[in-house]
Amino acid sequence: MAKAAPRTVLITGCSSGIGLRMAVQLAQDPSKRFHVIATMRDLRKKDKLEAAAGDTLNKTLSIQRLDVCNDESVAECINSLPEKRLDVLVNNAGVGLVGPVESISIDDMKRIFETNFFGAIRMIKAVLPEMKQRRRGHIVVISSVMGLQGVPFNDVYAASKFAMEGFCESLAVQLLKFNIFISMVEPGPVNTEFEMKLMEEVARSEFPGADAATVRYFKEVYLPASHEIFTTMGQTPEYVAKAVVNVIAKERPPFRTQTNTLYTPLVALKYADTSGDLSVGTYYNLLFRFTGLFHLSMSFLKCITCSCFRRRVTPA
Repeated sequence: MAKAAPRTVLITGCSSGIGLRMAVQLAQDPSKRFHVIATMRDLRKKDKLEAAAGDTLNKTLSIQRLDVCNDESVAECINSLPEKRLDVLVNNAGVGLVGPVESISIDDMKRIFETNFFGAIRMIKAVLPEMKQRRRGHIVVISSVMGLQGVPFNDVYAASKFAMEGFCESLAVQLLKFNIFISMVEPGPVNTEFEMKLMEEVARSEFPGADAATVRYFKEVYLPASHEIFTTMGQTPEYVAKAVVNVIAKERPPFRTQTNTLYTPLVALKYADTSGDLSVGTYYNLLFRFTGLFHLSMSFLKCITCSCFRRRVTPA
């Protein structure tokens, strides 16, 4: 039996973090099932990817420029593919925004949606005609648990992910008629250079337009809590990338995959009470009223996820 041709996988946002690790893991697949087109907006940032790719570079991995916010850039990249054929599209490019909403300009909000929402849709629209014609394809979107459950001071970022979730949930139904699958991969906190740099920047910001009490809550309550959450529950880009690779490898990929099971109970609160009071009240109480309970729960999670604890409870 002839060996199947490698599947062509295009990934956006590969200069660092999850995108870089996904590209490398797929390119280094022992069975060589994939040919990866790793893209980024600025090719001056390709050094890290080239170093990580090693001897897969220009073999099972190639690097191209692609700006998901630019129609011409998207068209140029897709048109460069043989017969415009793409087996898997991974929408990974994204930007973050955190802080009091009063201090965020409308232009900054539009910038988040231009990348996180319209950038992904621009890519999907570009690949759908060929996938529909061939009646085969897989579209993966790196979403977030914040596309399912809002988090304080992440209003605009969560909104962009909520929008993407709704768009894809609607589109997934009709695309099944064309044998095209959509997969939403929803990480919780991920420890990347991008996240750390963002947190450092906002800690130094003044947030003009926001009242003093809100700025104090943000800096003295939210930021320390966020740091503790990332320290306790944060996953590595490698771990999330592996989850994405597993989704891509499935013959019938799932629509939703949460990479961090520790976060699942927090998301489930939203669906346990149709009034919304349970999830909103729980977040409010943990963040602003019973902070001791919040720290205790983080300590408990650190304990149960400790590698030495896992070794003790794992049966021989």
